[in-house]
Amino acid sequence: MNLVWRVSVFVLCIGAFTAGALRPNVVKVGAIFTFSTINGKVARIAMKAAEEDVNSDPTNLGGSKLSIIMHDSNFSGFLSIIGALKYMETDTVAIIGPQNAVMAHVLSHIANELHVPLLSFTALDPTLSPLQYPYFVQTAPNDQFQMNAIADMISYFGWGEVIAVYSDDDQSRNGVIALGDKLAERRCKISYKAALPPDPTATRSEVKDQLVKLQMMEARVIILHTFSKTGLLVVDEARNLGMMDTGYVWIATTWLSTVLDSTLPLSSKTADSIQGALTLRPHTPDSERKRAFMSRWHKLSNGSIGLNPYGLYAYDTVWMLTRAMKLFLDQGGNMSFSNSARLSHFGRGALNLSALSIFDGGKQLLNNILQLNVTGVTGTIQFNPDRSPFRPSYDILNVIKTGYRTIGYWSNYSGLSVVTPETLYARPPNRSSSSQQLSSVVWPGGATKKPRGWVIPNNGRQLRIGIPNRVSYRDFVSRSGVNGTDKVQGYCIDIFLAAINLLPYEVPHKFIPFGDGHKNPSYNELVNMVTANVFDAAVGDITIVTNRTKIVDFTQPYIESGLVVVVPVKKLKSRAWAFLRPFTPFMWAVTAAFFLLVGTVVWILEHRINDEFRGPPKKQLITILWFSFSTMFFSPRENTVSTLGRFVLIIWFFVVLIVNSSYTASLTSILTVQQLSSPIMGIDTLVTSNEPIGFQEGSFVENYLSDELNIPRSRLIALGSPEEYADALERRIVAAVVDERPYIELFLSDHCRFSIRGQEFTKSGWGFAFPRGSPIVVDMSTAILALSENGDLQKIHDKWLLRKACASQATGLVSDQFHLQSFLGLFLICGISCFLALLLNFCLMMRQFTRHIPEETDPQTAGGTSTRSGRLQTFLSFADEKEGVWKSKSKRKRTDGSPNGYWNEEN
Repeated sequence: MNLVWRVSVFVLCIGAFTAGALRPNVVKVGAIFTFSTINGKVARIAMKAAEEDVNSDPTNLGGSKLSIIMHDSNFSGFLSIIGALKYMETDTVAIIGPQNAVMAHVLSHIANELHVPLLSFTALDPTLSPLQYPYFVQTAPNDQFQMNAIADMISYFGWGEVIAVYSDDDQSRNGVIALGDKLAERRCKISYKAALPPDPTATRSEVKDQLVKLQMMEARVIILHTFSKTGLLVVDEARNLGMMDTGYVWIATTWLSTVLDSTLPLSSKTADSIQGALTLRPHTPDSERKRAFMSRWHKLSNGSIGLNPYGLYAYDTVWMLTRAMKLFLDQGGNMSFSNSARLSHFGRGALNLSALSIFDGGKQLLNNILQLNVTGVTGTIQFNPDRSPFRPSYDILNVIKTGYRTIGYWSNYSGLSVVTPETLYARPPNRSSSSQQLSSVVWPGGATKKPRGWVIPNNGRQLRIGIPNRVSYRDFVSRSGVNGTDKVQGYCIDIFLAAINLLPYEVPHKFIPFGDGHKNPSYNELVNMVTANVFDAAVGDITIVTNRTKIVDFTQPYIESGLVVVVPVKKLKSRAWAFLRPFTPFMWAVTAAFFLLVGTVVWILEHRINDEFRGPPKKQLITILWFSFSTMFFSPRENTVSTLGRFVLIIWFFVVLIVNSSYTASLTSILTVQQLSSPIMGIDTLVTSNEPIGFQEGSFVENYLSDELNIPRSRLIALGSPEEYADALERRIVAAVVDERPYIELFLSDHCRFSIRGQEFTKSGWGFAFPRGSPIVVDMSTAILALSENGDLQKIHDKWLLRKACASQATGLVSDQFHLQSFLGLFLICGISCFLALLLNFCLMMRQFTRHIPEETDPQTAGGTSTRSGRLQTFLSFADEKEGVWKSKSKRKRTDGSPNGYWNEEN
């Protein structure tokens, strides 16, 4: 019994010893920060508070104590590396930091090698990929989300270009690259990147030099992505240069919100410098834990500095590590360290690299950190599969005289809103443009109206306006020397100048001719010059076509344009048979046939009741012919007495009226005006023919005819001037000329021997070309619409393009002869009327025939019935006899026959 008791005591002692070995008395954690910075000061206080809170309850680490060892890097990368190596010699299980991304890239390699998790809430470079740096964990939203929020703001306010000012270090540089990508998704761009020396080495003179350059640029929306010292230096110098006045837009990243939260009240100088700016602050939802910690802050900091969100993230990072470590110990994890085989061959030299040891449980601790799902002072602590924090969001702040105000929120869930992200999480996600909202903003200079976001740069350089140096149709654009100077004028130039005068700002510019002056230039090359930045804009008779809109932005069209076909016309000579030209031969034949048809139908309808349509066969034939053609003059000698005959005649008179009127009009035109001398009826017949086609040299017409209509280029002949048009058409070098209507209208005003054939077969317009994304396009389009509404556009058109039309063009041209198709409906109505009248007349006749001519039957004759041929002869005799005669005969037969009025079968 005594032996059993001793064994039990031994076992318990061994268990206690083993448990003590597995659970260390102290868990060492390193921290690397620059304690003289705002975030460094706040993080130091918050991490010490978290350490005290963890150690106040032994159950938080299962009886172990947490020890956070602070190391001040003092803005030095070298000191950061020394601090990290120092921690690795003392069996540190994790490191909180570093403060900036430059050191994060370096120290992450050490963490990867020694399996020590590296947790940072301020090194938020989006390129710190978990694939490359698996032991580096960002415990706050990285700058990818911040740049996404800024891009949404730029899109919301409708700005197209921004300028990025940043410190030239890894975090700021990569953040600006991320911003450029996000803006490109919204068809915006960074027009200029101003790099400053890394924080805090930038000097006032270096900042001023960059800001002076920005003053000379077009964009007025400035994104400031740096750190507090450099940022305050930039806005102070901008204020001295007048760049914090009306018209400018300043959007600062989270560095400014940390200044606002941690240094209020601001000095009057700083407050004046940043008034009107927008900034972002990581959003932390309101909670009891957050309010409790904030109430302790004044005591913790002794009133030395205000609390900002990164202080909350520092506090939560310590607790995050504590919970992961407790789980690690509860899982039986062993806090053991082993020497690195790669470092063993360095020996124990002055650097003592062999003292660096690998944390054997580092991977398990890292997995515990990534799988956490707890609640802290910043809200839910949880990581997405890509290691990004759960539901990142930001407050959007507007700096005003009294401090700042929140104008909205941004979340990765629903974009911009005026309600807190927590409220939106209970609803379905909605990123539609109509759902994006922000409150009103007080902009720099105290303005409440949204700045335009750009100006014409005041750098002494005029806009280079490329114009086509035309040799033909100079009414549109031309240059001429006056007193030794070049003068640019024309319809397009006047419209451009009138639109420029309506803009609410000055647009200094100069016109630069494009072309050699010997032939019309290529308009595609002119547009390409705008894309290549040779010209700042192109003004002239530039057609808006698809391939050009892909490389430049056009204004609202200031004139409609479409392609038309021009063919020659000629004066007809009087000929003996000119009166037959209005109708085609087939139309003449059908018309004559209908005259005879109507005459015959009326004769059939009138023959039994009208004496004027009776008589010998010769007389009746003459009557039919006479009556048929006398209806042409609406004066037939014979009267019609039957209802059906009158009905047919009324329909026929209407047809004759239309045919006569058309014939008269066409014959008049043939004898008085010019006639088309080309078989080309429009673009369709032109395409199917094999005739050569002329087009204006330098225009898009050649490519259109070849690429869109598949006309061989061998059929296309370039023509340079209206005189060449006329010569080529008259000499039959080309069958037709295809060009835009404004050119053709000018051409026809001076050349009456030609005319447009068919309809316009494209619809487009002329506009002014600017580089893609140029903000002046919208204002110019608005000005062109204003010119149209106030009538100035028409006045300019009349000044340059109004011409007196040729008489032949004013009265019209004789087109084709009339075909049967033009009157097919009329003839069809007439034919159906005749058929119905004959059908009804036949039915009535049959009814009379059966009533007045009963069937004759003779039982003594063979078969007892009359032959069919005999009955048909009887019917024809009945149809030819006048109606009254048969009635009297029928009456006598009924009287002479049987008493009941029918013939006696024995008779």
